[in-house]
Amino acid sequence: MAQNSINPGVIQDFLGALGGGTLEIVDLTAPLSSEIPTLKLPDPFVNLIDFSLEEVSAFNEPGPFWKHHNIHTGEHIGTHVDAPSHWVTGRDGDDVSEIPVKRLTGPAVVLDFSAEAAADPDFLVEPEHIKAWEAEHGALPDGGWLLLRTGWDKFVDDADAFLNIDETGSHTPGISAACAKWLAEETPIAGLGVETVGIDAGNAGAFDPPFPAHYYLLGNNKYGVTLLQNLAQLPATGAMVVVSPLKIVGGTASPARVLAFVERS
Repeated sequence: MAQNSINPGVIQDFLGALGGGTLEIVDLTAPLSSEIPTLKLPDPFVNLIDFSLEEVSAFNEPGPFWKHHNIHTGEHIGTHVDAPSHWVTGRDGDDVSEIPVKRLTGPAVVLDFSAEAAADPDFLVEPEHIKAWEAEHGALPDGGWLLLRTGWDKFVDDADAFLNIDETGSHTPGISAACAKWLAEETPIAGLGVETVGIDAGNAGAFDPPFPAHYYLLGNNKYGVTLLQNLAQLPATGAMVVVSPLKIVGGTASPARVLAFVERS
């Protein structure tokens, strides 16, 4: 067999499963528009610009046969990937163009804490929660993605409910500092995916260290994906996820299309 040849049976089986409906593609991406909820940092910190389209032509004098736009957006807007270089602890790590493609695809596990988050928007996942899940479903996958289902995707069309900000800050679920450290240092996952606006809990600025999911995961060359949708359509184990950011040289993040492949009976 030639060095660069691929077993055609593997590809044919994959395509056959897609065409036959036994393998389903689930889109985990939130639609990207000017209405997408975005992180709001308090003063004196500076926020990114929100997403917008600027019309350049639309079948008119500037372009009679075509329509096209300029895109204006911050890196960390909508469903997006955080690269290690985004955080001070990972400042010398991969930028978004340097993330190895093998770490952008792999097995996905879904941990469902939607009931807990509905009861308490400040709910935090602890290592004990994940260890209990592992006792039932098996170990977290090597090179895989841990996807945290909290039911927060139902608020994506209501920015006020999605960000859930009051006079004491933002109240959205996430992982504790202890859990972030454990996931980063003691598990083989490639990254963490969440339904909320960032990989940290809403009030994680008050944690020690501040924003521990960013601090530990990005500092240990792992990745984050935010604003995921449709995790309820995935099984606890057995799905494969593909995370596809733009290959922005020097970028600390990129909006991404995130797809999951799920086997259906």
